[in-house]
Amino acid sequence: MRQTALFATLVTIVGSALAAETEVKIGYALAPDSHYGVAATKWEEVVEAQTDGRFSFRHFPSSGLGGEREVVEGLQLGTIEATIVSTGTLSNFVPATGVTDIPFLFRSLDHARRVLDGPIGQKILEQFDDAGLVALAWGEQGFRHITNNRNPIETPEDLAGMKLRTMENPVHLAAFNAIGAAPTPMAWPEVIGTLQQGTIDGQENPLSVIVSVKLDEVQKYLTLSGHVYSPAMLLVSKPFWDGLSDDDKVVFEEGAAEAVAAMRSYVDDVE
Repeated sequence: MRQTALFATLVTIVGSALAAETEVKIGYALAPDSHYGVAATKWEEVVEAQTDGRFSFRHFPSSGLGGEREVVEGLQLGTIEATIVSTGTLSNFVPATGVTDIPFLFRSLDHARRVLDGPIGQKILEQFDDAGLVALAWGEQGFRHITNNRNPIETPEDLAGMKLRTMENPVHLAAFNAIGAAPTPMAWPEVIGTLQQGTIDGQENPLSVIVSVKLDEVQKYLTLSGHVYSPAMLLVSKPFWDGLSDDDKVVFEEGAAEAVAAMRSYVDDVE
């Protein structure tokens, strides 16, 4: 009788261990109340609800795990499970994502969404496997605009010599060099302090970023240039993905889809 009771206890203990939460570390560059944070929270809500809490998201907002490049490298190594990241960084890992950085490529948010949700966008997502990453969905930031402290911008000539923070992205650098600006690649965590110090004149980002980080507190001029549409992407680590059951993979995909919807709603509101 004692052996039976002991066996039952062991089964309970083992079963509890197997059902223990799996932590999902998710890192992103902006604050919890940004479009990144809104999407990450929705992703978490869907996954935790549909798996009865077997997965627990641990958020690292505001570059808490490092810059975007470092976070993506963490996914490749399997030390970080998930991220929401700009495509400006990802072109260094999957060059095909750089096509979205071509200036004035998309006419509107709707145009961009239809292309990225369609066959072209899906083919690009598939290429992440070769980089040791799993791309689940295209997120969104919106159209990029310029802020600066030097002067209003009404013509391309007004950008001459202006030191603008850009991402480490060859297309962005080439575009601003072509019109005479002085693009300065810089990791996002350094930007606000550098603007405050006056080391650079300005930066370029979608309104979703400009609003969420309160750039109006450190910048005088906003130019609604809309020069580039800026997507984001929802990625997971390939080692983490390969360890999921087929059912759990579906849940993570569904969560990513709902996260994208929340992200786009945020962008619609600020645009």
